[in-house]
Formats: sequence, C-alpha cells, structure tokens
Amino acid sequence: MRTHAQGPPTEPPAAPATHGRLFDRRTVAADVGASLVVFLVAVPLSLGIAVAAGAPLIAGLTAAVVGGIVAGLLGGSMVQVSGPTAAQTIIVAELITTYGWRVTCLITVLAGVLQIALGAVRIARAALAVSPAVIHGMLAGVGATIALAQLHVALGGAPQSSALRNISDLPHQVAHNHTAAVAVGVITIAIMFGWGRLPAIGRIRPSVVPASLVAVGTATAIATLGRWEVQTVTLPDSLVEAWSGPALPETGQWHGVVLAVAAVAMVASVESLLSAIAVDREHGGRRVQLNRELFGQGAANTVSGALGGLPVAGVIVRSTTNARAGGRTPLSAILHGVWILVFVALFARVVELIPMAALAALLVFVGARMVSIAHLRDLRRHHEGSVYLVTLFAVVFLGLLEGVCLGFALAMIVSLRRLTRFTVRTEERGDRVHVSVHGSLTFLGVPRLAHVLRTIPPGARVDLDLHVDFMDHAAFEAVHAWRVDHERGGGAVDIDEAHEQWYTRSSTRTAPAAKTAPTGPVRWWAPWEMRAETDGQLNALGLLTAGAREYHASTADRMRSVMSRLAHGQNPTALFVTCADSRVVPNLITASGPGDLFTLRNVGNLVPPSETPGDGSVGAAVEYAVTVLGVPSIVVCGHSHCGAMRALLEGAHTDAGEPGTSHMCRWLANAGPSLARLDAAPDLPEGPPTTETLCRLAQVNVEEQLGNLMGYDVVRERVESGTLTLTGMYYDLETARVHLLDAATGRFTPVPGVVTGTVPPQRTGTDVGGQLIDGSSSGASSRPSC
Repeated sequence: MRTHAQGPPTEPPAAPATHGRLFDRRTVAADVGASLVVFLVAVPLSLGIAVAAGAPLIAGLTAAVVGGIVAGLLGGSMVQVSGPTAAQTIIVAELITTYGWRVTCLITVLAGVLQIALGAVRIARAALAVSPAVIHGMLAGVGATIALAQLHVALGGAPQSSALRNISDLPHQVAHNHTAAVAVGVITIAIMFGWGRLPAIGRIRPSVVPASLVAVGTATAIATLGRWEVQTVTLPDSLVEAWSGPALPETGQWHGVVLAVAAVAMVASVESLLSAIAVDREHGGRRVQLNRELFGQGAANTVSGALGGLPVAGVIVRSTTNARAGGRTPLSAILHGVWILVFVALFARVVELIPMAALAALLVFVGARMVSIAHLRDLRRHHEGSVYLVTLFAVVFLGLLEGVCLGFALAMIVSLRRLTRFTVRTEERGDRVHVSVHGSLTFLGVPRLAHVLRTIPPGARVDLDLHVDFMDHAAFEAVHAWRVDHERGGGAVDIDEAHEQWYTRSSTRTAPAAKTAPTGPVRWWAPWEMRAETDGQLNALGLLTAGAREYHASTADRMRSVMSRLAHGQNPTALFVTCADSRVVPNLITASGPGDLFTLRNVGNLVPPSETPGDGSVGAAVEYAVTVLGVPSIVVCGHSHCGAMRALLEGAHTDAGEPGTSHMCRWLANAGPSLARLDAAPDLPEGPPTTETLCRLAQVNVEEQLGNLMGYDVVRERVESGTLTLTGMYYDLETARVHLLDAATGRFTPVPGVVTGTVPPQRTGTDVGGQLIDGSSSGASSRPSC
C-alpha cells in the first residue's frame, strides 16, 4: 500500500539584498519620490514644534533642513529622517524661558559635540539600556503636555504656565472663545482624524497624500479665502535677519547649562537610536550602524545650533513614512532637507498664510496620538504598565527630567524585584517534608524564607532542594541558622543543591561573587546532532561516551542523593508500555524521573494476549509490575508516524517479509486484531492509506492492547477491585503534544491546560491520565481523533 510522505519545509524568502551600485536609476527614482512625501510631512510638523517650544518659527525649518542633509550624509541609518522632535519641546521651552534663545542654541551645539564624542568612543548601545517603558511614558507625557497647551491656542486663547493650570482653565476657554481661530482648529483636527479613514476611489488613494499637509493646507485656504481674522505665521525677511546664533550664558548659569547639555544629548541620542532600530523593520537594506548614527546626530545638532535651529533627533514618524514611501538610501533624507530649503527660499509668503491655530490643532492631534494605548497594553503584558503611567503623569505634572528620573527609578525597582524573586514550596511526603526553593536568595527574601522554614514541625525530616542562581550572606545565614536549630531539636535536614553549590561553598570557602549560569548544554533534551557542543565526527560509541562524560560533569553529583535512596528498591507509579521508537522518550513527555515509571518498550507497544505462545517477556513484565511492584496504573502509549504501524498497513505480518525480518513479521502478527479493528470502522476512507489512516491505526492499536491487558488474570482482578487503572495515551510527534483516551467517548483528546511550577500528584490509586479503561470500553468501536 502507498503511504504519504512529507517533504522538507519550505524556507521563508530571504530579505532582499542590494547588489551592484548603491545609487542605480531605480533606487534614485524611489528615493526622490519618498523625499517629496517626507518633505510634505516635515514642513507643517517642524513649524508646529517650533510653536510648541516657543522658539522662532524659522528655527524649526532650519533644524529640519540640517537634520535631513547633515544627519543623512553622516549618519549610519539607511532610511532614518532627522529633524526637530516633539519629545524635546518641553526641554527647549524650559531652556528658552530660563536662559533665552541664544543660550539655548549654545546648549544645542554642546549637546551635539557630546554626541559626537559618545559616538567616537563607540558607546551608542549603552543608550539602549533605558527601559522602553520609560521612553514610551516620556513620549506620552510630552504628547499630553503639548496637547493640553496647544488646545488653548487652537481655541483662540493662550497656553498657561503648567499642565494643571491648562486643565483648570480649559472649561473657561471652551465656554468663552468662539472666534475664527476655533473654526480653523476644528477643521484641522477633523481632517487629521478622518483623512486616513477615507475609502479609495478607484486607483486614487487619499492616504497617499499626508494628512497633515491636507489639514493645514485646507485650513489655510479657507481662512485666506474667507478673509478670517486669525494670527498667521511670521517669517523673517532675509536669512541674515533670521540668524540668531549661540551666545555664552551668564557667569552663574554654567552649572544649569551643563545639566541641560546632558539632558538634550541623552534624550536626542536615545530617541534617535531607538527610532533607527525600529525603522530597520520597515526595509530590507543594510542594518543601522549605531555609533555612526550617533556621530551623525551629533554633527547635525552642532550645525543646527550654530545656525539657530532647534535640537535634532531621529523622528520615527518621518522615518517610517520614508521607508513606506519607498526610500532605500540616505539620499531620500538628504533630498527632503533640500526641498524644505528650496520651499522656504521660494515660497516663504505661502508659509506666512498658515494660521497659527492650524499648527496648534495639528500639535493637539499629534500630541494626543503620542499617548498610545497599544504601548500601554503591551507593557502591561510585560508587567511594566506602572512604569509607563508613573513616567507619563510625572512628566505632565512635574517636568520632563523629573518624570524620566522617577520612571527610571521605578523601572530599576521593578527589575530588582524581578531579579531577586524566588519561590518556596513545601510538601509533606509521608514522614518527610520536602522544601523546594527556586530563584535568587537575597536579603530581600530572608523574611519570607524564614517564615516558611519556621512553619516546619520540630523534629521533622526535611529535604531542602536549593535551585538558586545566587545566595548572598544574609540568605546563607538564615538557612544555616534554621538548619542548626532544627537539627538541635531532633530533626534532620538533607540539603540538595541542584544548580550551584552556594550553600556548601559558603559553609566551607568563598562563595561565587555573582549569579551563575546553568551548566551543561541549554538544549539538554535535544538529540546529539542538534547540540552545538557535539562534534559531528564522533561515532556511535564516541557519542555515548561523550554523553556519559557530560552526565558525570553536570548531573551525576546532583543525582547521587536521589539514586542512593532508590538503590535499595523501587516503587514506580505506573507500568508504561510504549514503542521502542527512538523519538518517544517516556520520562520526557511525562516529566517524570528515576523510579517513577516501570517502562516496557517493544516494536509497536504490543501486549500479546496472555494465552499467546512464544515470547513471554511482555507477560513477565506485566506480572512483575502488578504482582511484585504493585503499580497502581498501567499506561499504553502509542505515537504518530509509527514504523511498526506502517509495516502493519503494508501487510508485513502476513508473510515472511524480506530476508532478515522474520522475527519482526512474526511479532507484528500480534497486532493483526488492531488492523482488523481499523478495517471494521464504518467511516474509514477508501483508497491507499494516508497519514490520517496511520494515525488512527496507532490509536486503535492502543485500545486493542488495553483490551489484551484485561485478559491477564492479575490485571483483571485488580481492575475489578479498584486498585489498578488502565490508561490509553497517544503522542503526536509533529505537535509534541500528549493525548489521553477518554473512556466515555472513545476519543483521544489533548491534555488540557498548561500548568507551570507544579509538583506531580503523589500516588493515590488513580492512573496517570485519570482515565479508567475497563473491558467494555476497551472493546468499543468508536472513531478516535487524529
């Protein structure tokens, strides 16, 4: 009979690589198109950020030009676009209020020099050590602050000095301002909100045109044509008049200036590097070179500050727009800066038509979008939502630096709590108390550990398992003092250290100074060929010897105390009958250890009827397990893709077979009733056997062997008396999932739920799977599930 075989899985397509010249014709065309799209996004946002920071409007455009050209030429990212960012508006606004605009320009220059130095010493990756929860919380706080302040401008009023005052004054602003500025703001926000939701009309997709351009352009056109009396953008008449470069601060201000330089450099660096890494997911070109990118951002900030521009950083919105618009190389970022320069030089009068309320409304929308519910949900899944919220509210009500410091401190506390977390479990096993400790034992956990240990009855025999990767002196003293007191009271304490000899070494010599990594290969359960530590040139004996050597090095010492107890006798929980197939590992799929399973393996997991003449090894194992060992459960476990079942389908049991397989053919004849049972199924599909047919045969074979077990007198008597249960099990190799036979339905169902950190139940007379198979159910003919 023909069977189906599965071919090797297809590999996912590789990321496109760039070959040949960096700037070919297609690449240049794509970069030019992308640069125009980014240019249309950057102009209104740059003006809006300058408004929010209280800086000259030309400073936002200057920063956009410099960020595009300088950072594009010298940076290390292929598609990142740099310019003024909303994240720095609060810092810049405070600096302008405290020191004035020209000193703020000096701070921008010095922050750029600091970034250049950090990039030169290759420290860029250190900036990524800041928790993402703090970064997202900071951005959300900045966005909320901008939205609250600019909402007053959009309503025709003026922003207040703090977020609290902006909130308290908002009802008055809404109730008493109904000027043309309000209409401009409402139009801008409405278009920003609805533009991306418009459906495509044929091949025309409205979303191709940036929403910010449409919103500001529409509001400007309506206000201009309607001759509305609104405040508009004012630009200087010439570049010479526009320039207001850096100046030195007063003598007593240098300390604050130094702190401001560090703050601007830190925020700009972290935002740029995180943005560069994030935008790398949007393209298939060369990955970002972080130190070079930091150097390029520093150069851009130095030039921008010298020319009277705002601080510069990588902007995730413009960078993502660039990548999605087809940008492939830094040429798109450079050209976007060129287009802004040309636009300001030639169309400055058009820019001066833009109402300030439109820019304020644009910032309200952008600020509100910075408070991301998606980020909060993601951080809550990682148990860092508190860091996000604390940073957000602290930035809004206390200030940017205070909020970041509070968020960073809370993130450190959360991380410290996680790193020092441990679990203690106690369990009574007969006359012994088993205590298992997992995690890191530090002084922070001593009170809890001492409380658990003090609850152990005096005089009890205690097995203390320490699965710890760190134990400080306070924890050692707590464990050692309890042990001495307990043994002094007549008890006994046996300490097993499963990971590292922390307790032993602390008792006799110097303990390790830091956490210790697990010994042995990480994939200890995997085949030899899948472990990197294995030499592919070893032969079979060499592999076995290497495995034994690895066992002696990493496991034997830890197992000695366990095996010394088992050496005097065994008390297994179940007789486990399964196939000799090398892919089925009983102890692995049942999470059991030495002494738990009395395992019987043969080709096809067969249990011949008790009256069958010939090989009596199976019968001997059954009788020994039930009569001598007194196991409370027998499990028969089949599996998918079974070679014995495949041979059975091909009729190997009906003839002598190929030379050298006579014993196998005679043995498979014991499975003939299983094949007959499959053929009798009413819903068996016609035609050659398929993978599903092989799966169903393996499962009905399990049911047949359970019925054969009932033919053994010792088994039947104990099943009828309730002291022995029979269980059917099926292991799917492709999904690596265990299925149990349901006696009520005759179907195999996956083991429900995923429970971690639990201890297997002790022997109580029930079987491993909780399913009792009696004579009637094992003879049922129902369709198993595959």
